[in-house]
Amino acid sequence: MADFHQGGSIATLHMLDRGNARHLARELEVFAARRPVCLILPSLYSELEGEALPRILDELSQVGWLKRIVIGLDQADAGQYRAARAFFARLPQDHVVLWNDSPRMQAIAARLEGLGLGPVEAGKGRNVWTAIGYTLARADCAVVAFHDCDITTYDRDLLARLVYPVANPNFPYQLSKGFYPRIGGGRLNGRVARLLVSPLLIALKRVIGERDYLEYLRAFRYPLSGEFAIAAHALADLRIPSDWGLEIGVLSEAWRNLAPRAVAQVELTDAYDHKHQDLGPGDGSGGLSRMSVDICKALYRKLAADGTVFSEEIFRTLRATYYRTALDLLDGYYSDAMMNGLTLDRHAEERAIEMFAQTVVEAGRIFLEFPAATPFIPTWNRVHAADPHLMRDMLAAAAADATEAGPPA
Repeated sequence: MADFHQGGSIATLHMLDRGNARHLARELEVFAARRPVCLILPSLYSELEGEALPRILDELSQVGWLKRIVIGLDQADAGQYRAARAFFARLPQDHVVLWNDSPRMQAIAARLEGLGLGPVEAGKGRNVWTAIGYTLARADCAVVAFHDCDITTYDRDLLARLVYPVANPNFPYQLSKGFYPRIGGGRLNGRVARLLVSPLLIALKRVIGERDYLEYLRAFRYPLSGEFAIAAHALADLRIPSDWGLEIGVLSEAWRNLAPRAVAQVELTDAYDHKHQDLGPGDGSGGLSRMSVDICKALYRKLAADGTVFSEEIFRTLRATYYRTALDLLDGYYSDAMMNGLTLDRHAEERAIEMFAQTVVEAGRIFLEFPAATPFIPTWNRVHAADPHLMRDMLAAAAADATEAGPPA
């Protein structure tokens, strides 16, 4: 029997009939005529050389209901920017490649920094935030979707299912968050979600007590997915982290700004895989280690903003509670993998849990040591209030970069 369980906190929209996606796409053609849809793709230049992005473009080229695609390009020089424009030129939709490292865009960044409104650090969050500003400046889309550029199993049905709940005017949703089973290559994947976030949310509940926010996050099947769609009018007041806490940050903002009834999670596919990262050195400087520190910080800061008081003693207790909870959950993951013929290396899983246990405390140390740190990039509403011409000048900078680079080869 297909899973149609509803948890109660937010709506869960299941994939009960995989063959229905083409019907959704036909309806989206109608909806998008009145509610135009934009897709934002945050990308590193290195992803243009991978196996996933060419497939993604093949699929997107067949999506007729997209008004625009905005590609945020990081870590590219002038030659690579020209190569990127040629790479994306086969997209039939209106599209733009935002060269975030261009002198013009760096001048925009310097203006923001001068106002004290610039992103604290480079990363996916800054890339997405910049693309949001460009999209808001264009002011001609009603729904904005986001997904990563490293999805090796991508198909256009995934995008249709992601966008549909927000684009359908008969639905009440202003944010849809994607979820899917994290299996691939005969393995049970999704280590950060399984081994860090799920047990940490349980441990936080045991240590600091009941919180509606924690129950809200626990309702999401895969809170770290990079796929979500949101009503454009909600973007201007969206505060997001500039680091790896982006996904948790977006859900936290939805909790702050939207009613639970306006949020849905939607099952996107039954086969999903993407580029995998190493655990990293364990000191939070790279790989999943850095990601886990940033995710923990995002959780702690949100809870503190809601009135939770943290201390060194609480973080030590949280580490012990997390560690035991994670090991208990691992038993269930192992059994699930074995019943489905999947590989799960218990030694590697326990090593990951040990590393995550350290980052639970390390993130707490950073949180306590820098209590005045600003965790979020300012909203675009605030940027516009501080500098009413900046968004217009961003459009001009992007257009000038494209003109100077010449037509795509």
